[in-house]
Amino acid sequence: MRIDKSIATGHLASAAAYVIFGFNVVVCRDIAIEGGLSPLVLFSMRALVAGALFWLASLFAPREHVPARDLLRLAGAGVLGLLMPQLTFLFAIAHTTPVDLSVMSTTTPIFTMFVAAIFLREPITWKKALGVATSFGGILWLILQSTFGGNGASQTEPIGIAFCFANYIVFALYLGTCRPLIARYSVVTSMKWMFLFSFLLSLPFALPQLAHSDFAAVSAKVWWEIGFMIFFSTFVAYYLVPVGQKRIRPTLVSMYGYLQPIIAIAAAIWSGMDRLTPTKVLAALLVFTGVWVVNRSRAATAR
Repeated sequence: MRIDKSIATGHLASAAAYVIFGFNVVVCRDIAIEGGLSPLVLFSMRALVAGALFWLASLFAPREHVPARDLLRLAGAGVLGLLMPQLTFLFAIAHTTPVDLSVMSTTTPIFTMFVAAIFLREPITWKKALGVATSFGGILWLILQSTFGGNGASQTEPIGIAFCFANYIVFALYLGTCRPLIARYSVVTSMKWMFLFSFLLSLPFALPQLAHSDFAAVSAKVWWEIGFMIFFSTFVAYYLVPVGQKRIRPTLVSMYGYLQPIIAIAAAIWSGMDRLTPTKVLAALLVFTGVWVVNRSRAATAR
């Protein structure tokens, strides 16, 4: 069986991005609890540094002309793909546990599938629906057993759940509507403009909070975590997501979001916050089975 290298690259890029996002859940939770910096300040820092890195990278890449109408569209993509998802995530993680937030991310492929069907006319096949349902079943089992099975109650607040779902709906809209625009330009070109616009849009709201932030009180540990969040979770991961977008269907890109809770739980186990159980193994098997089923769908890999 011949493997399409372009599609394989899309799968690897998407998987790597969501592995990073999985670690980012645990890292950002620690930043939110110990850092003392507001979500708007953190986003502005992410957008400024990651945007600067993409503009620096563009100096070594072929120059692409972007007409004014596409610059406006890239500004909109920056709102849907960067500003709103990152802000809602940073607000959500302060009011949820890492496992709860990761588990709720499994709604993203469902939203993406319907958004792609409406805007891109991507067919919803029985095989694709079965794959999404199988993975969702694994994650539902995981949240019932891991999150509520210990002390009978979740530490997640309702406002955290609201921000979580806002995050996944907005990012699903980005994946489902912006693929044609993202495919038109190189990753560096699209990302440098999206980060620039999202930073400029956030700046008027972030400036007062930046002026009153006590950066001297931030510990060295938190600064290292902020460095991970900015470089890996923002620059590297947001380079990889468009690589996946350009090569595989939006629903399949979002399906790799099912890796996020598995990585978050693995990180918790490694740090001694959790332990490996047959329940988690079963959930992981269901998750990867669902990804495999969607991958086998001819519509999912059509370009």
